[in-house]
Amino acid sequence: MLVIPAIDLKDGEAVRLYKGDYEQKTVYSYHPHKLAKEFEKMGAKYLHLVDLDGAKDAAAKNQEVIKKIRETVSMPIELGGGIRNIETVDYYLSEVGIDRVILGTAALKDPQFVKECLKKYDASRIVVGVDVKDGYVSTSGWLETSDIYYLDFIHQLEEIGVKTIVCTDISKDGTLTGPSFDLYETIKNNSNMDFVVSGGVKDNEDILEASRRGYYACIVGKAFYEGTVNLGEVIAHVG
Repeated sequence: MLVIPAIDLKDGEAVRLYKGDYEQKTVYSYHPHKLAKEFEKMGAKYLHLVDLDGAKDAAAKNQEVIKKIRETVSMPIELGGGIRNIETVDYYLSEVGIDRVILGTAALKDPQFVKECLKKYDASRIVVGVDVKDGYVSTSGWLETSDIYYLDFIHQLEEIGVKTIVCTDISKDGTLTGPSFDLYETIKNNSNMDFVVSGGVKDNEDILEASRRGYYACIVGKAFYEGTVNLGEVIAHVG
C-alpha cells in the first residue's frame, strides 16, 4: 500500500483545514517545497498536493509553488484543486510535469470532460476525487453538497473508464479521529476501483489497518504535522 503524505496549499503556504472549513486554518510551513523534500527523504513514493485556493475559486492557483515543488522532488506527484478544463489538465501534466491530476467538481458536473481527459491521457494519470458528506458527493472545495449518492457516482466513474479515486469523508478530515473504514469497506465490496483513503488518519495503527484491509493507498496529513504519525517508520513498514 502506498502511504502518501499530503500538502494542502493556500496563499502559497502549506496548511490544514478542519473539516474543510477555510476559516479554520493552521499553517504548517511557509516553504512547501522544503516540506516535500523532507517527505521524499523519509521514503515517500508519492506526494499528494491540493490547491485549496483553486478548489474554492474554480481556477488554477499557487502555480509557482507547485512548480517549485515539482522541481525540488523526483517522486511522483498527484494534484487536485480547481482543475476544471482540459487546458489546465494539459498545463499540469504536459508543462509542469505533474504525474496525475485529481478531478473533483468538474467530474461530477461534466462527465464528458472526464471522458475527454481519459481519451487524451492514460487512466493512470486521471484520478477523480470523491468527497463525501453525509453520504453525498460534495463539490466546489467542499462548499456545496450535491444530491448524488457517493456509490452511484463511483459506479458512473467506473462505467466511463476511471480506475482510481481519492475518497474523503469530509466529517473526518483534519479531525484525527480515524478513517471511515465502514465507508471504505462499502466501496471495496461494491466496486473494482483503486481508492485512496483520505481523512481522519490519527496514528500509525490507522495506516497499518488500511494496509491489512488491502487498500491501494492512504493519505497522511494532519497526523504527520501534529506528530501522531511517524511517517518514516510507517512507510518502511507498509511501503
